Amino acid sequence: MDDKMIMEDILTTAKSLADLYLHGTIESETVNVHQAFDNRLCDTLAMQNEIYTKMSQRGWYAAQQAPQQQIDQTRQKFSAQ
Repeated sequence: MDDKMIMEDILTTAKSLADLYLHGTIESETVNVHQAFDNRLCDTLAMQNEIYTKMSQRGWYAAQQAPQQQIDQTRQKFSAQ
């Protein structure tokens, strides 16, 4: 397993954890439980961003720029609502 695959696995795990913590935050009944999940969610999102940034710097996670026409159409669609 090369470094890229390891980083992809770590990123996937971080995204899965963020999803779990998000649902824990949303569904929590008490303030203490809500805060615990929310803190972990914020930590996980920061970690996910750091992993993404390192992968992007190495060319392992290339984001594609959306065409300006598509951006404008989407903006128009949601601003009308």
